[in-house]
Amino acid sequence: QDCKRLGDLCIVVLMAEKIPVVSLEKALASNSGYIDMLLGEAAAVLCVNRATGKRRAVSFRALFDNNNRFWLQGGAWEYYLPGDVLARLREREKAVGPAAAEPPAGAEGDLPPAEQKPANPGFGKEYEAIVSMTPAERVEHINEGRSLLDGLIAKKPRDREAVTGALVDTTRDAALINRAILLEAMQAGDEEAKKRTQALVSSTLDMVRSSAQLVSEDIFNDDLMNTLVMKSNGTVIQHMTRVFLNGIAFLLYYNNLVSSSSVINKIRIAFEKKYRKYYRALLPHLHADDITVERVFHKGMRAIHAQELSGWATGFLIHDIGKAGAVEYHEGEAAYNRDIVIDHVKVGYTAVMNKTNYPREAGLITGYHHEYYGDPAGYGYFRAYLERYKKMRPDSLQESCISYEMEPMLDYQSLAYFPAKVLEIIDVYDSVTDPNRKYRKALSAREALDMLREEFIEKHFKIDVILYDLFADFVLRGVAKKQEGGV
Repeated sequence: QDCKRLGDLCIVVLMAEKIPVVSLEKALASNSGYIDMLLGEAAAVLCVNRATGKRRAVSFRALFDNNNRFWLQGGAWEYYLPGDVLARLREREKAVGPAAAEPPAGAEGDLPPAEQKPANPGFGKEYEAIVSMTPAERVEHINEGRSLLDGLIAKKPRDREAVTGALVDTTRDAALINRAILLEAMQAGDEEAKKRTQALVSSTLDMVRSSAQLVSEDIFNDDLMNTLVMKSNGTVIQHMTRVFLNGIAFLLYYNNLVSSSSVINKIRIAFEKKYRKYYRALLPHLHADDITVERVFHKGMRAIHAQELSGWATGFLIHDIGKAGAVEYHEGEAAYNRDIVIDHVKVGYTAVMNKTNYPREAGLITGYHHEYYGDPAGYGYFRAYLERYKKMRPDSLQESCISYEMEPMLDYQSLAYFPAKVLEIIDVYDSVTDPNRKYRKALSAREALDMLREEFIEKHFKIDVILYDLFADFVLRGVAKKQEGGV
């Protein structure tokens, strides 16, 4: 044993030096205000493996972002706060005076709601309950939600309020549960993580299929969007819930258009005057006359199969799972930090692809939904892979812009993946119309569509112009229906 107890301190031999440390659990129990102080500085904690004695110095923020109660979870590691860090915290506590000191036990619950600081900003109060569940209980919770949806599918006529409430609640909880389980799975090896998440994947896919059946009959249900705003707590989870449900609704609307109308012929007729100019820069090696709808969309535009829709919708549901580690940044007013923004795509892509058996499509959507046709403002894995491929094969040329299947994109024949291009549009649209964002005023539907065309098509060709036009029709028909109903 190289640890000698001295009251609430002990001496641990590290790097041939005697370093005073205090149990992190005891330090934070004495003053939870230390958490904010530790997050505010680049403080490290000492992690000691209970079995092997192996020691690591790890950033408190990194551990906290992964699990905001990590020091209470037991497991293989014990956590200590170096004595010099504790001394600094105590000095800061004295300097700011009694007002910043720890409130008496039980006082926090008596504070007005606006003064209480959420433990999981951006994910809402429901996340606390989900974190306290076992993995099996979390999966069962998703199954219960799916059973509720299936019961509503079988019921005729349906109560609109019951349908919208059930869709919002089950989607929100499934997103939160995926976050909780994936964060835990990321600490395990890939194969072990896939075993741990197998039940999660199966239950989530079933829930997505049931959601799609309900949404299909309420594409323009304004009650659904109102319920989303009222019932979802926390900006990040509201966004993930809205994007998932709006994404399903738009894909079903798109299917109705291309399956039962002449919309594709109309696009072909208008293509030369309305669309070709945008795609010439993406396919400069082709003669202008060869740039057609069939060139833009690999093998032409088509309807979406039910199995495809399910896999894509799952990607929509978990697309921002990588934001967990920097939620305060994403939902706050901090200056733009490109590294943090890019990181959420990398984290999400790695978690879905390596730690789960989700359909590969879901992982690609998570990792590729900010590619923006290679525009410098975009980011993602595909552009790096494509650049490497071009260096290896400088004579290679892309023959289309968008593929419905993964293979043409992964073989570098196409520049983008259809569901990721759809998500780019819905993702930005939802962000700028979100009434809960702290750092900007929400735009109306028409204002948001105008902004998207100006900033993401005319000034910089980031989102797909044909998909944008179809999405604009989808949104404006919903607005018109709302106005006709006198809402």
